[in-house]
Amino acid sequence: MWPILRTYSGRNLRRIALPLGGIGTGTVSLGGRGNLRDWEIVNRPAKGFRPGTAFFAVRTESPDGAVTARAVEGPLDLSEYEGAHGSGAQNHGLPRFREASFATTYPFARLELRDDDVPVDVALESFNPLIPTDVEASSWPVAVLRFVVTNRSSSSLKVSLAGALENFIGRDGASDVAAGNYNTAADGESARGVLLRSRGVDPGAEQFGSIALAVLDGFDVTRRTGWADRTWGDSLLEFWDDFTADGRLDERVSESATPVASVADRRTIAAGATSRFTFVLAWHFPNRRAWEKPDIVGNYYTTLHDDAWTALCQFAPQLDELERETVAFVNDFVSSVLPVEVQEAALFNLSTLRTQTVFRTPDGRFFGWEGCSDHVGSCFGNCTHVWNYEQATPFLFGEIARSLREVEFAHATDDAGLMSFRVGLPLSSSARDWRVAAADGQLGCLVKLYRDWRLSGDDELLRSLWPAARRALEFCWIPGGWDADRDGVMEGCQHNTMDVEYYGPNPQMQSWYLAALRACEEMATYLGDELAVECRKLFEHGSAWMDEHLFNGEYYRHEIRPPASADDVARGLRETMGAADPTHPVLQLGDGCLVDQLVGQHLARLTQLGPLLDDDHVRTTLRSILRHNGLDGFAGHFNHMRSYVLGDDESAVLMCSYPRGNRPERPFPYFTEVMTGFEHILAVGLITEGMVDEGLQVVANIRHRYDGERRNPFDEAECGHHYARAMASWGAVVALTGFTYNAQTGTMRFAPRLPDTHHIFWSTGNAYGTFNTTTRKLTTRRGQAHITALYLHDKQIPLQTT
Repeated sequence: MWPILRTYSGRNLRRIALPLGGIGTGTVSLGGRGNLRDWEIVNRPAKGFRPGTAFFAVRTESPDGAVTARAVEGPLDLSEYEGAHGSGAQNHGLPRFREASFATTYPFARLELRDDDVPVDVALESFNPLIPTDVEASSWPVAVLRFVVTNRSSSSLKVSLAGALENFIGRDGASDVAAGNYNTAADGESARGVLLRSRGVDPGAEQFGSIALAVLDGFDVTRRTGWADRTWGDSLLEFWDDFTADGRLDERVSESATPVASVADRRTIAAGATSRFTFVLAWHFPNRRAWEKPDIVGNYYTTLHDDAWTALCQFAPQLDELERETVAFVNDFVSSVLPVEVQEAALFNLSTLRTQTVFRTPDGRFFGWEGCSDHVGSCFGNCTHVWNYEQATPFLFGEIARSLREVEFAHATDDAGLMSFRVGLPLSSSARDWRVAAADGQLGCLVKLYRDWRLSGDDELLRSLWPAARRALEFCWIPGGWDADRDGVMEGCQHNTMDVEYYGPNPQMQSWYLAALRACEEMATYLGDELAVECRKLFEHGSAWMDEHLFNGEYYRHEIRPPASADDVARGLRETMGAADPTHPVLQLGDGCLVDQLVGQHLARLTQLGPLLDDDHVRTTLRSILRHNGLDGFAGHFNHMRSYVLGDDESAVLMCSYPRGNRPERPFPYFTEVMTGFEHILAVGLITEGMVDEGLQVVANIRHRYDGERRNPFDEAECGHHYARAMASWGAVVALTGFTYNAQTGTMRFAPRLPDTHHIFWSTGNAYGTFNTTTRKLTTRRGQAHITALYLHDKQIPLQTT
């Protein structure tokens, strides 16, 4: 059985769209009622895009000849009833089941359907393998769709399952170059189905590729490579008549540029018995563009197979093992003593790694947008200041995290130490084209390099990237730079994740700087680099200065210090979205109480760099953020920007407040908004500083808002769908378990922050497993972790491993 965290029904099915696909392959989403929606497999986001025909149907026939037929979908939501020509809902005219519920723990979804007029219950089980540490096993361009049919009647039934899919090659939700598409029957060792291809779409176009649909281990399999070409909707009518007549499909020839292919499997199910029909959808679209440029950079996943049918046939014999390993991971995770909201936030946000937010180029390197607009990526280039927040890749897929570090330092950092905070593609010609450094982005990358080296023990990675990392730190000290007087305080022009520049010392950038100084101190010490001494000196002075000068008794504030002239700002520090006149800067933080003013402190705690600031000041600040920025109910809240929280029954933490007045006339743009990635990192900080209940409430409030009715539980949006920053949610797992691992020394520690914690899930990005605090047994499920010493609450215990 698959583990289940949440079950949705009724109105809470409305917004559900669970992405089905592999890392870097794109996805098709399973809707809450069982419809396949948002077909985002063609190298770009495509919210709302669906083929003209895409559905599954079930037919039953009893011994006395009574026949029922239904789309394998639940009832339509009332919001889908009205349109200019009636309902515009997908598959609106097909008969469907009256009752539906959607049970899930990502990456699994189980849609349960029932109708008293239909003698079978149908459950649609859908997933794509997700196995920590194994990027390849988690990157199949497939969606598994298993229909579990239970015969409720007192006699045997003939049951047929059929899938129908229009060959939409050439269409991607934004462009339509479909022409000359054709379908062929295809057979493999255990798969029988159809392959959808095109003769008319340019082989060099983004929209060129192939799609496959097959049933595995079928009994009585029949296929159509086309539907009858008829007008007035009669193509669907003719298909339905053919399918409902005997549960089998007869071939038809179609002259359509986008012919519909269908596959059916018929079998007999005894009274009270259950049978499983396993369908697999696969795709192969090789021509990915370089961000917003015309250059084709390609896809890694399409280098592994010739076409969609090859991918499907190579996947099929591995399905059972990949499913077992995915179930093992999810079972290990959800059986740990973590609150359901934390488990849900951590797991459900992993779906971002499968969406068009991310991709891999043919050399295997990993790249990501910030998120996805409806039809294009949102904010390109592995944006350093956004990707700083996510904690999923380092702890689950270390290979991906190290790929990001390699791109940041080996390609995006120039000889002067300026790291372009958006990396261009192709890397060979465009990596540094952006030529602007983000203060928080660049400093955060130094912290992440230390974290990923510590987790992996990869000395070769550290030694190869250290020269660029050293330059990236020294870039802080250039004339007109962030810390030009080299005193450990960020005074200069600091472009940051608020998409503007702050002028003068502020807690957000300063906390990142302190964390980066500590990270570089540790790395330099290990490498025998004398820079470690300078890092320690600057850290101590900068930390003391921030506590003395920026803490106002409640929280840390921003001391605005404009430059004397624009010429005093070093090259590469200003972007075009901030103040036009740096000598009179607008869009500043000023005396505001910022939600993530201690972000560097929080990540330093997760990375085992220790405290950066006075403990009492930190805890006072966190309490102040909750008191001043936390809102229960938003009916009376004014917001001049984007609304991610609405109504009186939603609670959240604002980006910023001005409890002491003195608000700038034009503060930084997002101060009235709420964004989940910032809330998640606040929750991490609260937990690591001992305010566990408060941190858990922040996470619970987020997940209450993503309830399926108002918002999709698998899409925490910010500047786009599936926003990378929301993967900060995995940090709460690390914080609550108090897990640390040092691959250099082989030391693993647990300091759980919840009472009665017996079963702990742990992961290093290169290995994962469980630890039982009662039996003191450590289990490694997958990967390798070199462990020489094991500690629980700093007490060394005998090492028992399996």
